[in-house]
Amino acid sequence: MPSSRSPRPLIAVIGSADPGRTLSPPLTATHLAPEACRQLGRELARAGCDLAVFSSSPEYIETDVVKGYAEASTGAEPGRVAAYPPRHLDVDFGLFPDAHLSMEIHRDTSGEWEVAFYRTLLTCDGVLMMGGGQNTRVAGIVALSQRLPLVPVAAFGGGAGQVWVQFDKVRNDADDSGIRLMGDNWSSESAGRLVACLLEQRERKLRNLEETERGQRSAALRSMRGLAVAAVCMLGSVAALVTAGPSQQARTRDLLVLVGAPLAASAAGAIIRNSFGSDARWGRAAVRGLGAGLVSVLLYFASQLLSVPTLLDDLDVRRLLFFTIPLGFTAGFTFDLVFERLRSGAAGPAAAQVPDVPAPGASPPVAGEASRR
Repeated sequence: MPSSRSPRPLIAVIGSADPGRTLSPPLTATHLAPEACRQLGRELARAGCDLAVFSSSPEYIETDVVKGYAEASTGAEPGRVAAYPPRHLDVDFGLFPDAHLSMEIHRDTSGEWEVAFYRTLLTCDGVLMMGGGQNTRVAGIVALSQRLPLVPVAAFGGGAGQVWVQFDKVRNDADDSGIRLMGDNWSSESAGRLVACLLEQRERKLRNLEETERGQRSAALRSMRGLAVAAVCMLGSVAALVTAGPSQQARTRDLLVLVGAPLAASAAGAIIRNSFGSDARWGRAAVRGLGAGLVSVLLYFASQLLSVPTLLDDLDVRRLLFFTIPLGFTAGFTFDLVFERLRSGAAGPAAAQVPDVPAPGASPPVAGEASRR
């Protein structure tokens, strides 16, 4: 996995500084490149990094980087070099037998070097590139697109120099000072500073990933709390339905149950609706659902009182709850529609869409009565 939390990051080494190659754009300062590669290898070893290489051919920078890496590796802090060649190629850096590093060969099942190259690149914790041509440039673009920590040494031109220019558009975890450092001319201090810049990018990326994961866990926890509150509200409204008393003259308790149960259902509906989106702030949604539920339920009761003025004299709470609880839940679940209808001057979905339900003890309307209303 890229940018793992392993104490020894795996750094891919890519590029070519061979003056005999004709590349576009051309290489520069190639006489400094072999020693620069060895210095980079030493700094990578001292920083406790593992290397990912792809070829031992002298035309690529891996040869000199691995030599410098082997020189700086000690018995107390041995190094590790992982080579990823295609299945038909061998890797031999000509290291001394007593070198304090382990060489691992991971042959790819594909016979094409591009497959092994790009497949491995995505598993590394960082990329260090110098010179090179089109393939180096493409590797740098891939690293930038995948947000891999990346240091192109632009002092030697080639494809790495082109990749450095791309930092103007895609910075990922690099800062201004690091980008300027990548474009500076080579000096005796460049190797240590460039390796430090690469590891700083990795640490910055890991911190950002941890913050993102922490935020996701926090949002998931808030969402679960909201759903738990919604479940409690639903159970409370159902409990009110089950425990409602027989038909009688309306009392304060009956009115509280008659209004409170659908309001609890409306809050539950709004929270459940909110859980489908990316906003984990369910409290705000619950308040909006309560407002929509209150308006819808009160409009329904108002329409019933206008039709049956004696509704409260013989109030059947349980019978009304069978309708008002689903009404409240629907109003909360579609609170945006309720408020939109209110802004446009409509009475709301309860009054606009729900037909009048006869109150307990009231006679159904006779034929033609609806038209006279």
